[in-house]
Amino acid sequence: MNVVSYRPRPDDLSYTFGGRPAIESVAPGAVLELYTEDCFGGRVRGIGDLPSQVCEFPYLNPVTGPFHVEGAEPGDTLALHFVSIEPARDWAVSTTFPHFGALTSTHTTPTLQPPLEEAVWMYEVDAERRTVRYRARRGDFAVEMPLDPMHGTVGVAPAAAEARMTITPDAHGGNMDTPELRAGVTVYLGVNVPGALFAIGDGHCRQGHGEVCGTAVEAAMNTVVAVELIKGVATPWPRLEDDRHIMSTGSARPLEDAYRISQHDLVTWAASLTGLDELDAYQLVSQGGQAPVGNVCDTNYTMVAKLPKAYLGDPDVYGSAHARLRALGEEYLSTR
Repeated sequence: MNVVSYRPRPDDLSYTFGGRPAIESVAPGAVLELYTEDCFGGRVRGIGDLPSQVCEFPYLNPVTGPFHVEGAEPGDTLALHFVSIEPARDWAVSTTFPHFGALTSTHTTPTLQPPLEEAVWMYEVDAERRTVRYRARRGDFAVEMPLDPMHGTVGVAPAAAEARMTITPDAHGGNMDTPELRAGVTVYLGVNVPGALFAIGDGHCRQGHGEVCGTAVEAAMNTVVAVELIKGVATPWPRLEDDRHIMSTGSARPLEDAYRISQHDLVTWAASLTGLDELDAYQLVSQGGQAPVGNVCDTNYTMVAKLPKAYLGDPDVYGSAHARLRALGEEYLSTR
């Protein structure tokens, strides 16, 4: 088994998709062991560490990468299977920002109310018990919630030599912030440049759908990813697959356009997988689909369209790439 381990130094972290050379080359079939830093680069370590004081814009939301995938060319699809996502520390952090989040004024939605207060919440992470502990800042209330690790940010270099900030989700991936992107899920990304140049970051110990305050339970992660390349098959928007569902994403503003993109991709994908007429697929997705919200706070919003594979007769998706990568991941885990 081809296992590649990579732990970036602070200076190795990237803050864009595109515009940066690869830090490592990997072959399809490789398994990557990665460390990813939290969205604040590990600088927010207590309630007194306000991000505006300890972080430097635009150096937020760092990703580990980019990685060059051997043989990847525009028009191919990169498949990344998340074998495991585990917190690297016993603490995590969340915040409110004056002009960031779904329930405050922003630069694109200006209002006359005073901005929200900048504040920090620290979470205790118990990986053995699989819990995170929330504590109110103003009062004695506390509650444990299930640990549900995920990655908010994964993507490839955009097309046309663009460089996009990691905080922005779009057709290349980016900061989609969907809780659906957990261990056991395969992500499909359309390749736009030679080598694909993918990167991963923004680990969350858990996150509510929509990421309403603008941040999740932000954490550094130790993540294992299996890589496969699907030649000659294009993927227009990032897609996800788990054992039971296929999912399409859409990122845009306003939110209804993100919704339309994700639903359109799922309908046309379902039609191509089954041979159904598009109107028949439209009807099926309308009655059997789900629409989890990714984020409603980033520079673009993200929606997910989700459908059980059983409703499609358990089709062969991307040549059974998910099943192959899942088996590779299980083989990797059996040796650890």
